[in-house]
Amino acid sequence: MSIKTGTAKLAGKSSYWFLHNILKGGTSFPGKLAMQIDPDILHTLAKDYEVIIVTGTNGKTMTTALITEALRKKYGDILTNPSGSNMQQGIVTAFLAHHPQRNGKKIAVLEVDEANVKYITKLLHPSAFVLTNIFRDQMDRYGEIYTTYDKIVEGIKLAPDATIIANGDASIFSSVDLPNKKVFYGFKLPDDKPENDLTAPVNTDGVLCPKCNHILHFHERIYANLGDFFCPNCGYHRPDLTYTVNQIISQTPNSLEFKMGDKDYSIGIGGTYNIYNALAAYSVAREFGLTDEEVAQSFAENKRIFGRQELINYQNKEIDLILVKNPVGLDEVLHMLNTEKDDYSLVTLLNANHADGIDTSWIWDADFEGLNKDKIKKVLVGGQRWHDMGFRLEVAGFDPALMTTVPNDDEVIKMLGSLPTKKVYILSTYTAMLSLRKAMAEKKIIKAGM
Repeated sequence: MSIKTGTAKLAGKSSYWFLHNILKGGTSFPGKLAMQIDPDILHTLAKDYEVIIVTGTNGKTMTTALITEALRKKYGDILTNPSGSNMQQGIVTAFLAHHPQRNGKKIAVLEVDEANVKYITKLLHPSAFVLTNIFRDQMDRYGEIYTTYDKIVEGIKLAPDATIIANGDASIFSSVDLPNKKVFYGFKLPDDKPENDLTAPVNTDGVLCPKCNHILHFHERIYANLGDFFCPNCGYHRPDLTYTVNQIISQTPNSLEFKMGDKDYSIGIGGTYNIYNALAAYSVAREFGLTDEEVAQSFAENKRIFGRQELINYQNKEIDLILVKNPVGLDEVLHMLNTEKDDYSLVTLLNANHADGIDTSWIWDADFEGLNKDKIKKVLVGGQRWHDMGFRLEVAGFDPALMTTVPNDDEVIKMLGSLPTKKVYILSTYTAMLSLRKAMAEKKIIKAGM
């Protein structure tokens, strides 16, 4: 290890200790500081690790958490970046903070921002890429979905011996010829029949055939552009699947039961999109030698994670804090809310900072009109762009008399206790979620940090 690298490592570890023991937080600064001294320090930190990179538009954090918990069943300690700090400085911080076990296999499961896959892959050598999905998201930063996938492919090409474990129901992931070993996962439900010929709603993105630009059709569509796709023009179709979900048994906002192969699985979180995340994690776990029983046990023990359907108990309220960041993800959350059997209150927090995407027009592509409004007894509208969300909800048919503007986090927290229902769902963009969690931590409602 060079003097420069040693100094960078010491500075990063020292700053991490100070931030987490004195200031109780900080997920990217230690990595940023270490990189200023040695820009290639990640290469040194990761050299003894078998690395799994998880990337895609939605589900990265949950999929990473599920993979990590599953692999711990077989391999013990696993390095990961659980806070969702998924750019280079956050990943460096994760390595600086980790104290590896002396014996056994060193494995790192890393959530990586789509635009950063190339830069991370240059500095470490992943053994696997896990691809969740690609939807329109922060178009001011990523552009169209094909641009996003091109960024991911640039990184994959730097590691041709890595295994690609990809969502086979996303037509884009089998569209580029790559030399890597490929493992595809997806849904194979009883209604999925070869004679079915379905099309997606007209406003669905990513339904042009990647080979000939004809509109894709589906034998079965799960949601958005995901499903058993085929092109009636050129014959392009879903690849053969290695791992499948065969049945959705039951769904609530806080639980899922489904069948993969011949075994039933359950996780304590809602949303069809989270079944895809579980299937991705299952696929990785099986590729790394875990049994069905070990995977099922890890799923049953899975804990809620930071900001992703995080359950908070406060003043006798059951508060579900859910990150939303693009129309497909928001749409699926709204569908999940329609599985709620009890009355609830709805809180929406909309920001438009760089990390959220500065264009808020995406909220108009989500189906607020389809929400069961009879179940919603009160609505709080907050965040920097509360006026945009308030207007969107009024257009969707919400009664303005049930809506209250909450101009800041303190007001949100104050109002939570007075809401008329026990159950509360908070839908929040990324920076609004961070801000609210910080305010809650200062009031000792939740623990500080991630």
